[in-house]
Amino acid sequence: MNIQIFGSSKCFDSKKAQRWFKERRIKFQYVDLPSKGLSPREYQSVKQKIGFEALVNTKCRAYEDLYMAYITPAAREEKLLENPVLFQTPIVRNGREATVGYRPEVWETWE
Repeated sequence: MNIQIFGSSKCFDSKKAQRWFKERRIKFQYVDLPSKGLSPREYQSVKQKIGFEALVNTKCRAYEDLYMAYITPAAREEKLLENPVLFQTPIVRNGREATVGYRPEVWETWE
């Protein structure tokens, strides 16, 4: 398994995801999403598996400040990559598989 957790240090679900993998002694790579972001290829891979709507955190302040609800879909993707705080966290990847949020029932099937 090649697990990557893209999360935020302020997100409790990100911390729970890290704890879940640590408890099972599964090695993972943690990436701080607000500071590092997702590369365009990583983003396309996750978006293909999950979908754009599931990746966007519509409840964060940045969503309103950047008028995400009122701009075109192409512009929304561009803003999302420029502002990683807009991502729903944690994003957990295992190769081509991916989940958003705390989803241990899915992660168990990856083992």
